[in-house]
Amino acid sequence: MPVHPEGTPCWADAMFTDLEGAKRFYGEVLGWTFGDSTARYGHYTQATVDGRAVAAVVPPMPGQEGQSRWCLYFASPDAAATAEKVRRNGGDVLMEPMRVGDFGTMCLAREPSGAVFGVWQADTHEGFEETAVPGAYCWAEVFTREPEKADAFFRAVFPYRTKDIVDDAVDFRMFAVGEDTVLGRMRMTEDFPPEVPSYLNVYFTVADCDAAVAAATRLGGVVRFGPMSSPFGRFATLSDPQGADFSVIDITTTEGELPRIEDA
Repeated sequence: MPVHPEGTPCWADAMFTDLEGAKRFYGEVLGWTFGDSTARYGHYTQATVDGRAVAAVVPPMPGQEGQSRWCLYFASPDAAATAEKVRRNGGDVLMEPMRVGDFGTMCLAREPSGAVFGVWQADTHEGFEETAVPGAYCWAEVFTREPEKADAFFRAVFPYRTKDIVDDAVDFRMFAVGEDTVLGRMRMTEDFPPEVPSYLNVYFTVADCDAAVAAATRLGGVVRFGPMSSPFGRFATLSDPQGADFSVIDITTTEGELPRIEDA
């Protein structure tokens, strides 16, 4: 049995042309320390919090240089079978399932409305060793202008149950594995520039949202939204100096009543 049930977000990584710059930025903003890396695996470098693996950074391979972005991976007991379900349900497989030493098997895919994500079949590397503590992954949301396509796709590819927030002001769906809510989906409004494609936004936990935002901007990051308090925590969305978007959230600082949620 995998540590992370099928469909659960289990890992996040990002490519950075300036790897040392990324280490400095995230080391200060999220408190990460970094392990050793080797050329054998493309200088893939794990980030840790209190010795527990929480994410990774890596330089791009030659010819793959471009804007940095975070990639979220979903757990799968069989990456090849998941890739086939991606194809059958209107998605694209961007990287065929590939064995990574004895760590596991990965592939990259795109859902029909355009958001890119990864699939991870664990072997010795089981994924996040810590979540929902300062510096660790906490939550993720798919932002899309075509929620009907995204909703049908994710339910077909992973064993999700769905729930909706009942609020006329937003179109927000949540996906659950068993009793655990693992992913959100937000319909993009006209507030988003038309050139912004569908994407997956990753949230990292922080002890103090405002302090994390101050550190990020001092180091060259850009605030895209917030900070804002909510019933789920105080959060903000940022771009790092190399253009990778992510959010930070203090889940201990909440404001307002939780919304009504119904099965979808």
